[in-house]
Amino acid sequence: MTTGDILKLDGITPSVYDEDKDVEKVFCCDLLSVAMARAPEGSAWVTVMTNANVVAVASLAEVACVVLAEGFDYDEAALKAARGKVTLLRSSDPVYETAAKIGALI
Repeated sequence: MTTGDILKLDGITPSVYDEDKDVEKVFCCDLLSVAMARAPEGSAWVTVMTNANVVAVASLAEVACVVLAEGFDYDEAALKAARGKVTLLRSSDPVYETAAKIGALI
């Protein structure tokens, strides 16, 4: 599955999307230190955190994308930091439903 496949799901939209990346797992976490230590490489990280620190952790963990759930918007610093580095997607659904939708594709 790829990030492009995730974008075909109802309620998922791109915020920063430069290239199609392979997605192997779904990871849900709202604590940066845990995500930094445990987010699987190539995963779709579903969270409600909106700031630039998410981009830094996503880059370090080499996740395929970050999916911001609950209809939240990334802040401007996160969008700027992600350009050319990290794929940022948005979902209008809650975290669990977002993760379940993505997981059903894997």
